[in-house]
Amino acid sequence: MDIIAQLLPFIFLIAIMYFVIIRPQQNELKAKKAMIESLKKGDKVVTNGGFIVTIHKVEEGFFSVKMNDDTIVKITKDSISKKYESEA
Repeated sequence: MDIIAQLLPFIFLIAIMYFVIIRPQQNELKAKKAMIESLKKGDKVVTNGGFIVTIHKVEEGFFSVKMNDDTIVKITKDSISKKYESEA
């Protein structure tokens, strides 16, 4: 019984860490993965570098994106930060 009383605070701390740190991070990763999978041609996104680009073509592990009218580049799906929502 004495060992259980000594281990109980550690078990409690591990449970708190799971619900405060690990679980929200997993939910955030799932939401980002779902957002990336739902992107299609014509969507505007913000890259990790801060560029606002338009998706030109969806490929297996990459997106071809339009930076302006005559510049199309390939970026990895991991380099998408978020979907761009205009403020207007």
